Amino acid sequence: MLEELKREVYEANMELSKRNLVVYTWGNVSGFDSDAGLVAIKPSGISYDDLKAEDIVLVDFDCNVVEGELNPSSDTKTHIELYKAFNEVKGIVHTHSPWATSFAQAGIGIKPFGTTHADYFWGEIPCTRLMEENETYDYERSTGKLIVETFEGRGPLEIPAVLVNEHGPFTWGKTPAEAIYHAVVLEEVAKMAFRTQLLRRNQDTESMQQIILDKHFLRKHGKNAYYGQQKESNID
Repeated sequence: MLEELKREVYEANMELSKRNLVVYTWGNVSGFDSDAGLVAIKPSGISYDDLKAEDIVLVDFDCNVVEGELNPSSDTKTHIELYKAFNEVKGIVHTHSPWATSFAQAGIGIKPFGTTHADYFWGEIPCTRLMEENETYDYERSTGKLIVETFEGRGPLEIPAVLVNEHGPFTWGKTPAEAIYHAVVLEEVAKMAFRTQLLRRNQDTESMQQIILDKHFLRKHGKNAYYGQQKESNID
């Protein structure tokens, strides 16, 4: 199972490069095996051109390397904090994709302006508060705790993305592949939101109607979801 997880994490990391969400080494993907209590993650500072499946590092929740010859990503502690707090999350992605990162650097969340956003994120994609000086001493762990704090009262699978103030985006999902999917969608949504706000610069920048936001998210992710091909359909 752990070899399968390492392969899945490797393929997800390569998908980041394929989708043009990373430049050089600016990103990482991890996956979590809850039975083993281990995280598989990209090694630190390794170019995507050079990355191999056997390079993926296994670490425990104390950030001890259990398997692998290379140092794990410098963001490993952030990933671990999220896995500890978000029980259903089994894959996490971090990038510096330009549109989402622009919002993060501005310290602005991404409001839902239309149904593309609503299909995947049930509300505003939040931006964390600024980090305080005393939190920078254990920077990566504090980043994770800051994200968890931001999601108090929010469902992490209802809004599977966050913008870390002055840093960049993190996304997640039930698998590494789903986390990648959300990273791709986030970048497109950020691009659309920027353009929407630019077009509305002399008008209000209110979010979309709540009723339409709810309709689009719940038809795809709700208990009675009907988007896509269902095994059994009650629709005539």
